[in-house]
Amino acid sequence: MTDRQPSRPTDRPFGPAFALAIRGRCPACGEGRMFAGYLKPVHSCSHCGQRWDVHQADDFPAYIVILLLGHILVPLMIEVNAAFSIPLGWQAVIWPGLAIILCTLLIQPAKAAVIAFQWTRRMHGFA
Repeated sequence: MTDRQPSRPTDRPFGPAFALAIRGRCPACGEGRMFAGYLKPVHSCSHCGQRWDVHQADDFPAYIVILLLGHILVPLMIEVNAAFSIPLGWQAVIWPGLAIILCTLLIQPAKAAVIAFQWTRRMHGFA
């Protein structure tokens, strides 16, 4: 028998880690920064030392953003087109522009949420 206790899923709850991560804070301590650049996580937290470069978020944050944008933009386009008579040329500028702005705003929190989820579940290098 080993003296090692099995980890409990409640010792790293996802809710608080998610709330900290989407604000760019370290999910482990809430003090340090999570990103060194726009989408590049810091090597490790400057406050608690938790490593963040071991994540394997890959393309999943982009898939989340695509799913969210589809659910935001398509109903919005339908409602705006039903309420207003916007020329097609203007729509060709408005909708892609809005999609680019929303992608830019959503991708970092989505990546932070994926990394926080991996950390709370002790996935990949977060054991």
